[in-house]
Amino acid sequence: MRELYPEIEPYHQGMLPVSELHTIYFEESGNPYGKSVIVLHGGPGGGSQPLYRQYFNPELWRIVQFDQRGCGKSIPNAELEENTTWHLVEDIETLRKHLNIDSWVVFGGSWGSTLALAYSETFPEYCLALILRGIFMLRSLELSWFYQDGTSYIFPDAWEQYIMPIPIDERSDMISAYYRRLVSPDRNVRSQAARAWSIWEASTSKLIPDTKLIEKFGTEEFAEAFARIECHYFVNKGFFSSEDQLIKNIDRIRHIPTVIIQGRYDIVCPMITAWELHKAFPEAEFIVVPDAGHSMTEIGLRSALIQAGDNFAEEDIAKYIS
Repeated sequence: MRELYPEIEPYHQGMLPVSELHTIYFEESGNPYGKSVIVLHGGPGGGSQPLYRQYFNPELWRIVQFDQRGCGKSIPNAELEENTTWHLVEDIETLRKHLNIDSWVVFGGSWGSTLALAYSETFPEYCLALILRGIFMLRSLELSWFYQDGTSYIFPDAWEQYIMPIPIDERSDMISAYYRRLVSPDRNVRSQAARAWSIWEASTSKLIPDTKLIEKFGTEEFAEAFARIECHYFVNKGFFSSEDQLIKNIDRIRHIPTVIIQGRYDIVCPMITAWELHKAFPEAEFIVVPDAGHSMTEIGLRSALIQAGDNFAEEDIAKYIS
């Protein structure tokens, strides 16, 4: 089992205006002359984390993170206007140019895997490799499984808390019911809905539930941006032209070295989605971790992700040692 690399601090942080409304936070850590990797956080709305830096050898990698529109340290917080998948794809490209990076490895899990696929299919020429975990393609079946009918059979106790803010006559479409509350002008209504939405995800993310994660997701500071932005994307079907857009465009990235890593018991992003991506993209290495759920901190997923990063770093390794 692989252990995380030591904690490190960024050597460069900044705020980058990407529109008249939005400014995104970004940071760089590791080796400024190393191979570049862009780490795409989940959610949408989850924000970057210091922990992500520890998945990469800091002597070999130039590790770039940013907070997507409306979350983390990006401003304005929880803003839904001008916040779509394609705005984020353009933000990634704007950041690449701002940092004078010719090309990079793209690393993303959960919603980060969705965004990684959308970015790489739009700008394949700038992608050295892809490391994808907990595959999510934002299709109706995936959303229904988690927010309507499926996960509820495995976590009925947590489900009771999730549905509590929604009257019985609105529960046939939970995402829409939550969206109405998450955009309510009443702060108390928004806060109650945001906490319940966020706690539901935290309660189901690990094979063994993590009370500290649940507490974090339940804080008002985190929950409002996370729940509002997620629900906004889900109501709008990810802003894709068709449900299978990412699969249909897979030929655009078939040549890019790719690793797909999936927890067998991932309840948030069940394995069928990763399996279907694997079948459409057999050129990619496909790794199933037999004793893991959704969270990248689970031992098997952590080890597979670190090893994938090490494997890609080893190409021209001497070039990246300062």
